[in-house]
Amino acid sequence: MVRLAFAVRPPEAVRAVVAALPRPPLERTTWSRPEQWIVKLRPLGHVAPSLREPLLDAAGAALDGAPAPVARLGPATHRLAGQWLSVPVSGLDELAAEILVATEPLVPVTHPQPFRGELVLARGRPPRELSGTAVAASWRVTEVLLVADHSSPRGPRLEDVGRIPLGE
Repeated sequence: MVRLAFAVRPPEAVRAVVAALPRPPLERTTWSRPEQWIVKLRPLGHVAPSLREPLLDAAGAALDGAPAPVARLGPATHRLAGQWLSVPVSGLDELAAEILVATEPLVPVTHPQPFRGELVLARGRPPRELSGTAVAASWRVTEVLLVADHSSPRGPRLEDVGRIPLGE
């Protein structure tokens, strides 16, 4: 089994804005790389391979004809639980809710939490001083991805294993 999540990826122009943020070398902090920059809409946890297609079918049916929302990055970086540095991403609440409702019969929610759109910049122990860096960008989300997390002690590795197009 592999960890899966429904997510969106920012386009190149938005990744360039994020890449321009300060990333000083820090002890006990690991900066995420551009290929890791996703906004999780529904983390699914460890899922059997046999559920991939049913999950994509369920989410695809729920999102059929759904408009492409505008995701907004910002207004500033902040720390989450002292272990992550991230940028909030708004505009994706309805999309996340639709995916949750459609996929919950296949992968029940074990620890309910409200949706919170975040793009994680660093993990570990990012210092408080990194919070509050202004950042702003937006993009039209034209697809939702099913992302498999094959990360290991050798490093992170995310793979897009499915796509659901959204309307214009």
